[in-house]
Amino acid sequence: MWHNPRQLNLLAAALTAGATLALCAALGHWLMRQPMFALRVIRIDGDLAHLNLPSVRAAVSQLRNRRLYTHFFNLDLEETRAIFEAMPWVQRAALRRVWPDQLALTLTEYQALGIWRADWLVSRDGERFAANLAEAGDGLPSLSGPEGSEKEVVARYRDFARWFAPLGLAPVSVSLSERRAWTVELSNGTRVELGRDKEREGGSNAGALAARGDGLEQRCRRLAAAWKAVTAQWGEEIQRVDLRYPNGFAILSTGSRA
Repeated sequence: MWHNPRQLNLLAAALTAGATLALCAALGHWLMRQPMFALRVIRIDGDLAHLNLPSVRAAVSQLRNRRLYTHFFNLDLEETRAIFEAMPWVQRAALRRVWPDQLALTLTEYQALGIWRADWLVSRDGERFAANLAEAGDGLPSLSGPEGSEKEVVARYRDFARWFAPLGLAPVSVSLSERRAWTVELSNGTRVELGRDKEREGGSNAGALAARGDGLEQRCRRLAAAWKAVTAQWGEEIQRVDLRYPNGFAILSTGSRA
């Protein structure tokens, strides 16, 4: 080998590469031991209405306990992001390092639309999240449905708000049963039974169902068109409306039924 120039060149190149790697590793280890690169500051930005200091301190404590919040170069951004996104009200966390000793953090909060199944909150995007219900404020509607139906129920809540607006009423409760039946409680206390969304479930027959007025929207509009006459005859205190009929509806008011 010692008389082979090609092999000697390869050996020299390998030794040089090894020495370079060792030098880089030593330099990296040295840099990570320098106090000037230790993370000292967390800057938090965002449109934050519910973030509180104890929650932030708890998140930072987790970073320190897991030795994540230690140094500019070895900060684990993915795990750090997960810790901050586990905070109440935090929907997304965007992180970046700021030379030489800072972490810039931009938090995006959930925007609560309603209370989900009495124990959770649901966002305007239809995402369920855990937070202190008292912090969400008053007047949120009550929404419920089978597991995984949050987006569908939120979308229907907006539909019902639009469809019942001509009555001067708003939905305060929307529920979807396990059997896929819809029930709405309005702001005047009236309970509206709408049944299943046959138009959506109808597949190729959806057009025919819509034409004969068997979709949710058609049922709501049928009630809105008759509401003035209904309240003129039975008064404003209507307890329940059953819209599950293809060509009409049933009314239960104080002592009267149609």
